Amino acid sequence: MYMPVARSRPLRPAAVPLALGALAYTAWVVEVVVSTGLDPIRTYVSELAAQSEPLGGVFRTTDLVAGLLVLTGAVWGLVRHRPRAPWTTLGWSGLALFGAATAVDSRLPLSCTPTADPVCAARETAGLVPATHTAHAVSSSVAVFGAIAAIVALTVAARRYGHWPLLARIGPWLVIAELAVTAWTLAAVAAFQSGHGTWLLGLGQRSQVLLIAVWLGLFAYDVGRRQTYEAGRGA
Repeated sequence: MYMPVARSRPLRPAAVPLALGALAYTAWVVEVVVSTGLDPIRTYVSELAAQSEPLGGVFRTTDLVAGLLVLTGAVWGLVRHRPRAPWTTLGWSGLALFGAATAVDSRLPLSCTPTADPVCAARETAGLVPATHTAHAVSSSVAVFGAIAAIVALTVAARRYGHWPLLARIGPWLVIAELAVTAWTLAAVAAFQSGHGTWLLGLGQRSQVLLIAVWLGLFAYDVGRRQTYEAGRGA
């Protein structure tokens, strides 16, 4: 049972970096109005930040900023609030992992665009691209894992412990949608790597990262408007 006590540790300062991080994480949507030369239906989001792309530096910077902002908010939640409930601790830790991995990911850009450039794809298959391609795949996977862990755990915490009522209502639907588009993205990546087309890879991955940003913005809003209290079992 969630029972607030007199002493509280406010989480509201965490809301600002989390909200700004969510905004920075959606910088790629400018491709709707700015011509990048990449097909958003077929290409990886991270290809926008490739070293071969004219706007690559801009997207690498926004990814770095997004990661550092989310990491800052997550560390505030862990250090200032010091949650004791497993789901809450796991959620804030997942957010910290997501932020850190996203920042690292921005420093490990692709050298070219494999889904758009057949020469790049052939070089990647032959192992003739820089090691950053493999490192980027690892850091991207870690970032998504951290994001999904946070989305699931903090949504469960919202419903179980009485935290964040808006997230408790809407979060489960976002969890279902995020897991569905993640499965789609993984299947599309497997199809592309085995030479069976892209399976709308770009659309799937963009849906995946957009839902992460939407959930993060929703969580930041809920954190910003409420005071989370220390409790024996619920905090």
